[in-house]
Amino acid sequence: MQQLRLSSLATVAIFVLPTMVAAQPTVRTERGGPARPNILFVISDDVGIDVTSDMYPGLIDELVERYGPTGLNHPQYQAIRGAPAVTPVLDRLASQGMVFTNVWAHPFCSPTRASIITGLYAAKTHVANYQEALSVNHDTFVRQLKDDGGYSAAVFGKWHLAGLAGAQVNYPGMKPLQAGFDAFRGNMHAALGTFWSWDYQVQDATTPPNEWRSEQPPMRSLPGIAATTYAPVVNVADAIDWLSAQGEEDPDRPWLVWLAFNLSHATAQRAPTQMAVPNADTLNPESLAEMQACGGEFGTQNTGTCSGEAVMRANTSSLDTILGKLIDYVDATDPNTYVIYVGDNGTPMYGRPNLDFIDNMYITRSARGKGTVFESGARVPLAIRGPRIEAGSRSEQFAHVADLYSTILEIAGLEVADKVGNSDGSGFVPLDGVSLAPILFGTEETVRDPDAGYILTETHDLMRNGVREVGARNGTHKVLCTDGTAARQCRFYNVADDPLEEYPLVVPENCGGYSDGSLTPTDDAWHYCRLTDVVARESFL
Repeated sequence: MQQLRLSSLATVAIFVLPTMVAAQPTVRTERGGPARPNILFVISDDVGIDVTSDMYPGLIDELVERYGPTGLNHPQYQAIRGAPAVTPVLDRLASQGMVFTNVWAHPFCSPTRASIITGLYAAKTHVANYQEALSVNHDTFVRQLKDDGGYSAAVFGKWHLAGLAGAQVNYPGMKPLQAGFDAFRGNMHAALGTFWSWDYQVQDATTPPNEWRSEQPPMRSLPGIAATTYAPVVNVADAIDWLSAQGEEDPDRPWLVWLAFNLSHATAQRAPTQMAVPNADTLNPESLAEMQACGGEFGTQNTGTCSGEAVMRANTSSLDTILGKLIDYVDATDPNTYVIYVGDNGTPMYGRPNLDFIDNMYITRSARGKGTVFESGARVPLAIRGPRIEAGSRSEQFAHVADLYSTILEIAGLEVADKVGNSDGSGFVPLDGVSLAPILFGTEETVRDPDAGYILTETHDLMRNGVREVGARNGTHKVLCTDGTAARQCRFYNVADDPLEEYPLVVPENCGGYSDGSLTPTDDAWHYCRLTDVVARESFL
C-alpha cells in the first residue's frame, strides 16, 4: 500500500477581536482574563477556503509543492494555483489572531448553523439539509450567555434555523428570540429574493418569541458606502445601531452579536442570473476592475459576461469591505472584543452555467464542493482574534464548527455542561463540541485524541436526489460513506498526507483485526475500522 508522507493541511480559521470590557465586573476566569468579554461572531455563506486562501499565507504554495513534480507529481497539480477573492479585512484579521487549518462544517447552511448553536452534530440536531428546522427544545449557547452571563444578544442577517416558509407552516422551527436573542433583523429564509429586494424580517421586544413581522428593507448607509437596500449593508448598519444603543443604555452589560451574511450565496430569483454584481462602492479596486472588464452591472443581477468564479470573487470581496466597517466600529468602541469568523460550508459547484465557483486550491472539482462530504464541501475558514491569543498563530489540530458552542462559553467564563437537551425535549444527549480555548490560549496543543478522537460532517443532499453521506475523520485519516453501501465500501484517505483527496487508500477486507486488537493505530486499516465504526454508531447513517 502506498504510504504518503505529507503534513496536515485541512483548513479553517478563527478570529477573535479584543473585547471591550469597559466597567466590567472584576470576576476573573481561570486564565486570568476578563470574565464577560463582548463577542462578535461572523458567519459567511458558501465561501470556502479556496475563495479566501489569502487568509492562509503559504497554503497554496505548500499544496503546489506537495502535489507537484517534486512531490506526488499529480498531472493536474497546476490547477491548485487559481484566483481567490481579494480580502484585505479577513487577511488582516487572520494575521492578528489564530487560524485553524483543519476545521469542518456540515456541507449545507442549516446543519452548520444548528451545530454551532447547539454544540451537536447533525445526527442529534436532526438538521441534515437546508429544509429541516431546529427544534426549540435544544439548548443554545446564546441562552446560557443570557441567563448565566448577563449578556444582551442580537442576530443580524441570515438565520436559516427555523426551516423554510411554506404553504401550511412558515418557519416552524427555532426562531432567533426562541434561541435566546433579544433582537433579530434580517431574513429567516435560505436565500434572498435578490440582494436589493428581499423580505426584511424583525423580532424585537414587541414580538412574541414565536412570531415576527415582515417589512420592506430599509435604505441604509455605512462610511464610504451610499444609502442602499443592499442586504449586507443593511445588516451591518443594523448591527452598528444596536451596538450603539447598547452602549448608551447599559454600557456595563456584555454583548453578543451574531452577524450572518447572505454573501456569497446565490439568490432565489433566477433571472437574469442567480448571482449579483455588488454595489460598486463596496468593492476594492481589483474586484471593481474585474467586474468592469466583463460588463457586470453594479447593484444588479446583470452579470454581463462575467464568469461564475469572477462573480464569486466580487461577492466575497464585497463581504470583506462591508465587514470591515463593523470591525472598524468595534475596534473604535471596544478594542478588546472577541471576534470569530467562520464559513458555513464549502464553495458551490452546482454544475450549471456560471454557478460553478471553485477555481483555486482543489484539483478534482466536479461532483464535489458544497453539499458533499469531500474536503471542498466540508472544510471551512475559521479564525479568532482577541485578548491573550497570539497574533499570527496557527493550529493544525482537527476541529469542528460544533466546537464553537463550548469555545464561546469558555471565552465568556461560563461552565460547559457535558450533556444538553435533545430534539424532542425528552432528555439529554452528550455534547459533541469540544472547547478550543486551551489551544487558543496556549495551554494545550490538541483537544482531541489524534487516533480515537473524531469529527463528523453529514449531508442529506436534496440537490442530488436526496443522497445521504457522512464523512468521519481523526487526526490523520478520513472515510466518506454513502447510505446504502456496505461499510467496507466507504472511500478512505489519509488526509494528513493527501488533503485534497486525490489518492484513496486500499480498504481492508474486514475489521477483525480491529475487533481483536491485533491492529494498532500504526496500521491504516485500524483507522478505517475505527472511523467506519464511528459512522455506524454516531452518525445519522
